[in-house]
Amino acid sequence: MIELNIKKLKKELPLNLMILPGFIFIILFSYVPMAGIIIAFQRFIPAKKLFGDQQWVGFKNFKYVMDLPNFYNILWNTFFIASMKVILGLIVPIVIALLLNEMKHVLLKRGIQTAIYLPHFLSWVVLGGIFIDMLSPTDGLLNTFLNKLGMESIFFLGDNKWFPYTMIITDTWKEFGYGTIIYLAALTGVNPNLYEAAQLDGANRWKQTIHISLPGIQMVVALLMVLSLGNLLNAGFDQIFNMYSPMVYESGDILDTFVYRIGLLDAQFGVATAVGLFKSVIALVLVSSSYYFAYKFADYRIF
Repeated sequence: MIELNIKKLKKELPLNLMILPGFIFIILFSYVPMAGIIIAFQRFIPAKKLFGDQQWVGFKNFKYVMDLPNFYNILWNTFFIASMKVILGLIVPIVIALLLNEMKHVLLKRGIQTAIYLPHFLSWVVLGGIFIDMLSPTDGLLNTFLNKLGMESIFFLGDNKWFPYTMIITDTWKEFGYGTIIYLAALTGVNPNLYEAAQLDGANRWKQTIHISLPGIQMVVALLMVLSLGNLLNAGFDQIFNMYSPMVYESGDILDTFVYRIGLLDAQFGVATAVGLFKSVIALVLVSSSYYFAYKFADYRIF
């Protein structure tokens, strides 16, 4: 048995070496920084260093945050924006992938795939500037078009009514191409004979989609759904930070931007770490729960 394991280890050594850089990266940037969690329970003073003689305050930082008058509004903003991004991030790519899967013109299909995938590689620093210009209430492209139709200008990035939906739609536009590619790859694994058999039985394209295509990718949908539930409190700091302003704090301020202001600008490091820890614990519970229900009701396992 030991000799067999040694042979197997030697055979799989190149594969293990391939994942070693990623493993080291995760250890250094995901696990080592977890030592800083103790800051959430301290009145942290940077001059005393991380493991210096810091004052231990227990759960006072958590209580301080939860007693803030705007904390629950920030929590709601985070949950609403993030959950809508998760829902649209699942629905839109599936619909587009199914539509592209029906296209017979290969060059046109590949061209569309490339076009919708491209925004995924652009940072929100770039896209934020573009959208700020496009959505300007005075000379923005979209409001100019609305004015031509006789409608009034909409302050998309300065009105609390419109700001959350602007964040949701622009993020979905940026990322749906990535999900579409994943679902298209999953659709290629569906047995073509199933479509031929269904066609012989008189099933139209709609029925083939419902009874063959969707069941064929249900495991990939379940996997992405489980992974996405961990982001229900991750509304997208880089996007909102580059596009929001004090005018829309009421509807657009999220936990990440709150942590940035209270931690880096106000230097309340313990309070900021407490909020970050609170968010991480909730995400852990959500991912664990979603994985449990995926296994219980869909008999799906990641490992």
